[in-house]
Amino acid sequence: MSLTNVPEIKIGIVGVSRDCFPASLTQKRLDALMAELKKQKVLAVASTVIVENEAQALAACDELVAAGCNAAVAYLGNFGPEAPTALFLQEFPGPCMAVAAAEENKAVLANDRGDALCGLLNCSYNIGLRRLAVHIPQYPVGLPKDLAQTIGAFVPIARTVVGVTALKIFGFGPRPQDFMACNAPIQPLYDLGVSVMENSELDLLVAFKEAAKEKKAIAAIAADMAKELGAGCRWPDLLPR
Repeated sequence: MSLTNVPEIKIGIVGVSRDCFPASLTQKRLDALMAELKKQKVLAVASTVIVENEAQALAACDELVAAGCNAAVAYLGNFGPEAPTALFLQEFPGPCMAVAAAEENKAVLANDRGDALCGLLNCSYNIGLRRLAVHIPQYPVGLPKDLAQTIGAFVPIARTVVGVTALKIFGFGPRPQDFMACNAPIQPLYDLGVSVMENSELDLLVAFKEAAKEKKAIAAIAADMAKELGAGCRWPDLLPR
């Protein structure tokens, strides 16, 4: 059996636009962002839907999931619709980040401004109302080159979350089996979708002694582990133990 311990992250980027702003501004800025992501070799896919309402938010979510994305970024190309943006972040089944476009120059600021910073502030409030765990970086507003770097820095964060989601940790301690009341602070693990089960060390000792009798089974499992490790099996004598 082959195990994947380091998941590959494919980021879905969705551009959002408030309906009183031109969606073309978000599309233009999204295209520039995707070009920078390609230059920086960040694996990312842009949604063909520019989100202005809740129906489009759900459509964009479905599209990116179908494209194999396991992390997402909501990109405010202008002020953006706070509720539909937050809905997308709520419904996407993976780690999410929110960023916003900076105004490119004084001329844009005067004639074609997007006010994405203000939109991100409003969106953050809606994210808080929904109690969503959305990553907002230290510098969430920027030009395409800067935001591409920020999204690239989000990849290892997303990889960690994806890697531990649905994980079950088996621990061993001096208490009886599954005695959660005396466990370490584990709420953040459960918030990530990780479950924890603590087993008794005495039960482990009993199980170890029983398992030690199964010589053939141990040898077969050790051989399977050695096969999977291949050249990485540096200490094969440790596997049967």
